[in-house]
Amino acid sequence: MEKKMSRRELFRRCALFIISLFISALGVAVTKRGELGVSPISSAANVMSMKFTVLSLGSWLIIWNCVLIAGQIALLRRNFKPIQLLQVPLSFLFGWFTDIGTCIAGLLPVSGYISRLGAVLCGTVILGFGISLSVAANVIMNSGEAFVKAVSDVSGKEFGNVKVIFDISCVTFAAVLSLILFGFKIVGLREGTVIAALLTGVCVKFFTRLSKEKPDRLLSDNT
Repeated sequence: MEKKMSRRELFRRCALFIISLFISALGVAVTKRGELGVSPISSAANVMSMKFTVLSLGSWLIIWNCVLIAGQIALLRRNFKPIQLLQVPLSFLFGWFTDIGTCIAGLLPVSGYISRLGAVLCGTVILGFGISLSVAANVIMNSGEAFVKAVSDVSGKEFGNVKVIFDISCVTFAAVLSLILFGFKIVGLREGTVIAALLTGVCVKFFTRLSKEKPDRLLSDNT
């Protein structure tokens, strides 16, 4: 029988997850600083933040994440576990962290295309590291991955395949929003979006393999 997680271990894992949220949000903010597009899951919020500037990128990410949570509830219905509602306050936290990260990223000098491309690459690496820490924490999924899992469970399709379709759908939706809101112009979607889509998963795998079981050993009481 699997040993029940102690309160001390649960606290450590939750603390690591919150840290991972901040690092991931900083990655999104640094990528945004490059002004060459953001990751697919953040694309729609990015487009909305560029059109309706009364709300920040972080605020639009909160709204978008809550939409994804509502989608999970609609898909899973009775199978939606109440503990997954923790995604709501965590989504607010991620949005606030993104706005803080935007202030920090604003200090980065981006005067030319090379520096902007560097910001995208740097932000993607930071985002990948943050996601790898959230995987190591192993307490709750973020709203994007949880939505993909819900679709995977309901459809019976493999998680990885659904994730690819989800990312493509996010970019397509953002492109349609941009065409509608900016007079048939693509705004907020550029090569940075493609770079983030292609490299984020690679970075997550790299950091996960690099650390191997070290985070779990540090977090677990079974040492």
